[in-house]
Amino acid sequence: MKKLLPLLPYLFGWGLLISTVSLSEISLINGITQIVLFLFVVCIPAWKTGRMSYVDIGWPWGLVVIGVMTLIFSEGHWLRTALVGGVYLFMGLRMGFGAIKLLQLGALDKELPRYQYQHRRWEKAGHTQKKFVMQVEVLLQGLANAAFLAMPAFVIASNPSETLSIFEVVGLLIWLAAFIVESVSDTQKLKFLKDMREQSLKNKVCNVGLWRYSRHPNYFAEWMVWNALLIASIPSWWALGAVEAIPVWILLGLGLVFVSRIMFVTLVHYTGAKPAEFYSVQKRPEYKAYQLSTNMFFPGIPKS
Repeated sequence: MKKLLPLLPYLFGWGLLISTVSLSEISLINGITQIVLFLFVVCIPAWKTGRMSYVDIGWPWGLVVIGVMTLIFSEGHWLRTALVGGVYLFMGLRMGFGAIKLLQLGALDKELPRYQYQHRRWEKAGHTQKKFVMQVEVLLQGLANAAFLAMPAFVIASNPSETLSIFEVVGLLIWLAAFIVESVSDTQKLKFLKDMREQSLKNKVCNVGLWRYSRHPNYFAEWMVWNALLIASIPSWWALGAVEAIPVWILLGLGLVFVSRIMFVTLVHYTGAKPAEFYSVQKRPEYKAYQLSTNMFFPGIPKS
């Protein structure tokens, strides 16, 4: 039973959405769809192969589901609905097609390093039933899509106001800037790796461009993408106070804030920066010096 405890906050978040007056129908349909998606795309393959990497397929396509649900079932103003639904579709399709490409190239025939790190955690914690623990963590990802990660989309798209708030405009601009930073950092790293191959240099540290100011500028930018959605959701959440019970309305607000924490923990501790650096230190001799000179997550001036 203790192994199931991590699921409880996400089940509570989904139950909170279903209990609302405004978001119950779309949240119920989305949650059921997410569970079915993860069952066939992630849970069954993970059980058969013992590999958790299939989450990288299920999670982004779950964002696509949220975008589709937003466009079909939301009752807010059409422009607001189209914008937030389009954002989720764009994020999900971008990562989802990338994951399918990895599958086609055979990259998922072995466990990805960030999920290999999860196996190490389970061994350190003394978990002997790895397949069961893996299923719990996989379902956690699906329930995150059913609950907290869907909250910004459903809350924003519930707003019938025909006027975009300054919060929504600022949120959209921050989202666009964060996406550009994420794309630029990914492009810079790919170019760096290509240059190193052409020079027959192996295991070098990428410290060019944005990577001079953060060891993981792409992860930081991804976190800011979600913070931008939270900023954009403020006026719509405020408007829900007129139709939702006060306790439910307050919990929705806390749930929106919790999205930022979920993504920070994921991108830094769970499958992001720390697992990546565990292997980088072993593989790249110069990486320890890079750690001393460059911030891990938040961008900053390089230290001498």
